[in-house]
Amino acid sequence: MHDDLLLLDSIRLNFSQASLHLMNISIGFIMFGVALGIKWENFKSIFLSPRTVIIGLSSQFLALPAVTFIAVWLLGSYITPSVAFGMLLVASCPGGNISNFISSVARANVALSVSLTAIGTVLAVIFTPLNFAFWGGLYSTTSPLLRPIHIDPFEMFQTVVILLGIPVAAGIIFSQKLPGITRVIQKPIEKLSILVFAAFVFLAFRNNYEYFIRYINWILIIVFIHNALALATGYYFAGAFGLNRSDRRTISIETGIQNSGLGLVLLFNPKIFPPELNMGGMAFIAAWRGIWHIISGLSLATLWSFRRSDQKVTG
Repeated sequence: MHDDLLLLDSIRLNFSQASLHLMNISIGFIMFGVALGIKWENFKSIFLSPRTVIIGLSSQFLALPAVTFIAVWLLGSYITPSVAFGMLLVASCPGGNISNFISSVARANVALSVSLTAIGTVLAVIFTPLNFAFWGGLYSTTSPLLRPIHIDPFEMFQTVVILLGIPVAAGIIFSQKLPGITRVIQKPIEKLSILVFAAFVFLAFRNNYEYFIRYINWILIIVFIHNALALATGYYFAGAFGLNRSDRRTISIETGIQNSGLGLVLLFNPKIFPPELNMGGMAFIAAWRGIWHIISGLSLATLWSFRRSDQKVTG
């Protein structure tokens, strides 16, 4: 491992308490905006056509964390422990809030994308803490570079409920009770939420510019590899079950686009990740992933948009 990279774990990024509160509010606002587009009909899809939805959710919550664990194990001494944990944390997060838009650009199955986003966001309240506690704990006990750590699943569950559960429930109820207002504000809130998150990431990088310049070459490569693995996992996992091209594209996007903002909020919770754990690389992974998966997702979607996506086609 490069000697300079070894210093990454011990870095304390410059985040004030005010900026952390702002980040919490931003994530809550983003999830409220996502929930405005969720209809009860989306949840009916798992009963009407459960197979495709279950495959998509399995790709997100089972296949991706497992593939990520194998990746960090294979990368071994090429990455630091905190970078490995950052990859595992991102892989444990639910789909990102722009996956539906990217699916539409890719000429994929947008209805399936919306259903997976809706159901996956709700299930993340359970699976995000569970996955990270399991895979993170497994990594810490198998890595020769790290002492075993103990993640508090309840504390993470509590945080995810506040950041995801409450805003999503509020958004769904709002859209059901006030459909007229929802139709007016939904699109502006979706666009504003993306801008809010982008602005936060920009400010975070500005406040940590020196660290960013010093380590971006390493983080860029690692995030590129991990995101490529995530997109490929979704596509080929769906293909293994014989799903058509349109559904494979959708599940690839849902698996490859994570809510890394949630990961940032979780890792800055001292009750979940005490400062003495030296997890500086986690923030770099989560923050850069939040930018990169938008670039990679839109690039892949644009490429796919030029290719036919007949739902009857399986090749």
